[in-house]
Amino acid sequence: MKINFKAKEFIYQALFAVVLFLIYSFDKHNKCFHLYSIVFFSFYLAVSLFISYVLVPKYFYTKKLAAFWTFIVVIFLGVYYVEEYVLEPLLVGGERAEHVSNIYYTLLSIFPIIFMMVGFKIAWDIVKKQQELDAMQRAVNESELRFLKSQINPHFLFNNLNNLYSYALDNSPQTPSIILELSSVLRYMLYDCKEDFVPLEKEIQHLKNFTALNELQIEGRGKVRFNTKNCRGSYKIAPLILMVFIENAFKHSTASQSELIEIDVDLSIKNNQLIFVCKNTFLENANTQNLSTGIGLENVNKRLQLLYPKAHKLNITTDNNCYIVHLTLNLSSQ
Repeated sequence: MKINFKAKEFIYQALFAVVLFLIYSFDKHNKCFHLYSIVFFSFYLAVSLFISYVLVPKYFYTKKLAAFWTFIVVIFLGVYYVEEYVLEPLLVGGERAEHVSNIYYTLLSIFPIIFMMVGFKIAWDIVKKQQELDAMQRAVNESELRFLKSQINPHFLFNNLNNLYSYALDNSPQTPSIILELSSVLRYMLYDCKEDFVPLEKEIQHLKNFTALNELQIEGRGKVRFNTKNCRGSYKIAPLILMVFIENAFKHSTASQSELIEIDVDLSIKNNQLIFVCKNTFLENANTQNLSTGIGLENVNKRLQLLYPKAHKLNITTDNNCYIVHLTLNLSSQ
């Protein structure tokens, strides 16, 4: 049975109070507990609980510090007078009861116990608040990831259904192949990659199918190469990230070139890092000013920041009419 956070607070605070009681109340010389020490500690505990559960939430957490410290001073003065003029005469008696201790020394003996109990409560509240913030951040991240993933599918469908429509109008014999490839890719996107991370081998197979689907657009106008090296093992990867770069490579090459198109995709693993390199040719006199922008790349950058914080490196460059994406990811294992 899972214990909720409030029950845990009660249990740990009770254990902490017991430890303090044993330290404070046990008479080492006589090896026993005195009634007056038990009552004194119970009094301190009641004061601590009042400060922790009434004053701290009502005044300290709401930044009413002047009122909070005023109450603290009044409470400690009250504790001093109750101990010296009420509890000691009733419970202790004798010379100790008749002697009124200096307020400084009395408060010095009382303060550590109350301070530790109140400090425990404040520390516990800080832990609880941090857990709530972490849970909220995870919920925001998950919501944003679902939103980003939902944006990818319509973008992909828009491009490829247009291609399929063109082939169907021409009664191309390649239309059935396009439908099969599109079906395979959509099955993966809709059913196989609902989790944040999927097996690397499945993602690579999807990328191969996706590349083959887009390669039909070129029809002998260039070359497409898809290479993998050392991509085996029980690694996992966030789905549908690498696909965006491959999609952009085809889009930008075919938009600016009618021939001599070259697209190279290389994936390799070294020291638990996936190294992804995607290159595509383009013509500078074409409309290529948006090569590093667009919905797809904005989404993939956000997903990388959410899923691979400080665990990825993305470089996008152009060199001699070649657009190069170089991405490294620190992979997780199953």
